[in-house]
Amino acid sequence: MSGKFEPKAPVNLDPPKDDPISAEELAKADGSEGQKAYVAIKGKVYDVSGNKAYREGGSYHVFAGKDASRALGKTSTKPEDVSPEWQDLEDNQKQTLDDWVTFFSKRYNVVGIVEGATNMA
Repeated sequence: MSGKFEPKAPVNLDPPKDDPISAEELAKADGSEGQKAYVAIKGKVYDVSGNKAYREGGSYHVFAGKDASRALGKTSTKPEDVSPEWQDLEDNQKQTLDDWVTFFSKRYNVVGIVEGATNMA
């Protein structure tokens, strides 16, 4: 199954950063009005600014500026599912979430860690 999550075109990523990013800073990076677009998953913050799907009007804009761990595990784009809490998901949903982590980590730069994140493990 290796290669399952490989991008179609090679992506040159920067080394992952572990700079603390406050919840307020993350919330501002919501892809609206020319802002950067960040999505956090399990506390890691990915810069998805280059993907228009995370910008205003895009199909994944609901995730921008938030930790979307729960929604990604549930494969949901419902705003009420966008939450950092994922530990109580079903095992298959946890596997889906881990697959999303792999997918994002092969495509987007990690720009930091959500300050005080309790959902990393």
